[in-house]
Amino acid sequence: MLTDVGEHLGRHARADLAGRVRIGKVPVKDNQRAMRKRGLTKHSSSRWAGAITRASEDQYKLSMRCLFDERTSLRRAIAKITRRLAVPCAERKGTVRGYPDQAERFQKQRRLRTLTARLADVEQRIEDGRPAVVVGGRRLAKIRHNLADAQLTEHEWRKRWEAERMFLTADGESGAPHGNYTISVTPDGEVSILLPEPLRHLANVPRGRYRLGCTVTFTHRREEWLDRVQENRAVRYDIRFEPQRGRWYLDASWSADTTILPTPEEIRALGERTLGVDLNADHLAACVLDPHGNPVGEPITVPLVMTGPASQRDGRLRAAIIQLLGIAKQNDCAALIVENLGFDDARATGRETMGRGKRGKSFRRTVAGIPTAKFRERLRSMAFHAGLVVIAVDPAYTSAWGGQHWQAPIQQQTPTTATRHHGATVAIGRRGLGHRIRRRPGVTARDQRIAARRATGQTVFVPRARGTTSPPRTASAPTQGGKTRLDQGDQLVLIPDLEDRSRGHRTTRPEPASSANTGQLA
Repeated sequence: MLTDVGEHLGRHARADLAGRVRIGKVPVKDNQRAMRKRGLTKHSSSRWAGAITRASEDQYKLSMRCLFDERTSLRRAIAKITRRLAVPCAERKGTVRGYPDQAERFQKQRRLRTLTARLADVEQRIEDGRPAVVVGGRRLAKIRHNLADAQLTEHEWRKRWEAERMFLTADGESGAPHGNYTISVTPDGEVSILLPEPLRHLANVPRGRYRLGCTVTFTHRREEWLDRVQENRAVRYDIRFEPQRGRWYLDASWSADTTILPTPEEIRALGERTLGVDLNADHLAACVLDPHGNPVGEPITVPLVMTGPASQRDGRLRAAIIQLLGIAKQNDCAALIVENLGFDDARATGRETMGRGKRGKSFRRTVAGIPTAKFRERLRSMAFHAGLVVIAVDPAYTSAWGGQHWQAPIQQQTPTTATRHHGATVAIGRRGLGHRIRRRPGVTARDQRIAARRATGQTVFVPRARGTTSPPRTASAPTQGGKTRLDQGDQLVLIPDLEDRSRGHRTTRPEPASSANTGQLA
């Protein structure tokens, strides 16, 4: 029954998505959703039609965002190659160097023409407002032509293809029985589905519904789900089939209640500890900081192996985040401070800036494999449900200054080997708390008897010069401008950055990222 319903709704969902793409890029009031919904209602139901049109609109918007991202990536790559082609072979003009030989230069000219053609096609699609969408996945569609390499038979591939193109998604509604009328799940685990109009004759319970002969059990966040279904609060359900295992799965999700999170200034004023986290290719480095930005305890290393299929990589990432949250709870931390990393530019121009040959290819693969955005979003969602705050800061110079100023002090207070990544965690945490990263020069040594000297960065009396001459500067009086100006214009997410590196390149301050608002039950 689930297969029949999923295939029936899937056909109409694909037709609706094709119609939405033909409409193109128009204002929301002109996307003809009401008319499309009326046409779908007679083939399904009003609620199924609403879910289909909503999914089509979301898919269209996602595809358009992907086109914009691809255009940005292509423009970056074209600009980088064009600048290098303007320099003769084996020469350098300023910071731009030409290609080593004519053979590589010729290959780059060919690649430039290819990228230019791709850019023209993408820009035309954006102008027409018609992205290319493959329902079921483009990767799976390409596997059809390489079944031997994928170790699949045509029958096995067809099963996967049909399973991916089913549509069994029902939006929740508050006030409906158990939070969802279309796909209803009782607290005891009984599942019933509202059948589409052409399949109503197959119903086994009143009102055109079909009750499954099995029950479902939720283990992850079951208590939260029970609270919602018993109060008839909205719960969304997604049913999917995995042919490899021959099993059906039911996912439940809902919007989390809105809450006001404390700001970094409030966390610092309350004297709470924080956990600085540095994301690397094969591990997570962490360090606990007190409200003054000083490292507390031993540096922490959490292994992170991002190899294997996507499902395994996601599971390992979640396991590492769970370990981080446990460390934060154990040390009474109120927030986790991470870098707002993004390697979009590096991935677009990596061939030109990240080395050549086998070594450069390996480095580019390593950079591309770092799950920057996924780690940040997963951490934000899981930390929200753990009662913790996630603060994202500008990643500039954290590794360099952390290794220079904080690696040795961390090593002095612990027998554990401290790396520059652990120093970077202190730099990240201090930036999140609003402190400067770099230590003052000549700070008084620990042993006063061996190094009895005054810190040169502390306040001292300086006689003011006469006339209109500016007073002489000391280490405690930073110059206005440059890298040490006290300015909030360089802050990225929530934190005012005291080391300003954007002189002459002012940007607007983005809104802080909101907390995660969905969860899944599996």
